Amino acid sequence: MNTDSDQPTEDAAESDIVESADEETPVATEKAVYSEEEGGEENQLAALQTEAEENWDKYLRAAAELENVRKRASRDVENAHKFGLERFATDLLAVCDSLEMALNSDQEGSSIESLKAGNEATLKLLGSVLQRFGVEEINPVGESFDPMLHEAMTVQHDSDVEPGDVVTVYQKGYALNGRLMRPARVVVAGDPAEVEKKS
Repeated sequence: MNTDSDQPTEDAAESDIVESADEETPVATEKAVYSEEEGGEENQLAALQTEAEENWDKYLRAAAELENVRKRASRDVENAHKFGLERFATDLLAVCDSLEMALNSDQEGSSIESLKAGNEATLKLLGSVLQRFGVEEINPVGESFDPMLHEAMTVQHDSDVEPGDVVTVYQKGYALNGRLMRPARVVVAGDPAEVEKKS
């Protein structure tokens, strides 16, 4: 009965079991880590695909909205070209009505004074319509000649008027919101001394 000899054999067997258990543990751990990494990559890929789909959906919506805005703007510009003068034309209808009434009153044998008064009223109405829409009248009688606003048709020598001042307006000028539409055609006073020197 050698108990000592049995003892080492059991210890050896236990150590073999412990060693084999130690050898299996890293492999199992690697498999677990690998499966976790694989699962993590799949989750990450799924999340990225979901985000990509959301971004693609946002892009499609933004592109559709941009196309709608472009079409709306194009339609608005077209309508502005077609109907931009609608208010102006509506206000001018009153002037047309006044002129028609003046023509009809002539057929009824109205006096010249009433026709003149009607024409003056029509002209006043037209002036107020133009003024409402930013059209300013340029009537520079007695003002200094301004080549940016006036067109000199001729020079008139008048000692009662300062040289360079407007003596007569042949045709009034007009400006739209400060921008010249048509210059006033005028007669400008000249310096008699300058004319004598030239002659």
